Amino acid sequence: MLIDSDVLVWMTRGHAGAIERLAQLLPWQLSAVTYIELAQGCRSKAELAQLKKGLAMSQAHILLVTPAITERAMALIDSHALSHGLQLGDALIAATAQEHGLALLTGNKKHFAKLPGLTLEVFKP
Repeated sequence: MLIDSDVLVWMTRGHAGAIERLAQLLPWQLSAVTYIELAQGCRSKAELAQLKKGLAMSQAHILLVTPAITERAMALIDSHALSHGLQLGDALIAATAQEHGLALLTGNKKHFAKLPGLTLEVFKP
């Protein structure tokens, strides 16, 4: 299961459902895009250090963007950016899930629902 950024944000806010679901998914699998989004949201070096510590404690495996993921994301953008507003980060996350044969855990169903070949587990906060 690939974990989308929003579910991790819910966990950091203390949402019991997110904490419970994520505890069931150890070790975590994240796209490099998710890591970048989370790191970009940090407001200090201390928060960044806390993020890295939490990911290490969860044995997070960060899946890097490969040429194959890039090609899939480009195809998704070609077919869904104009019609459904697909954005770069979501295309790369979806392509990562597809390339690794993983379902995607996300609270942002509308961002991913129209993408063919992507299995979703929708988190409802």
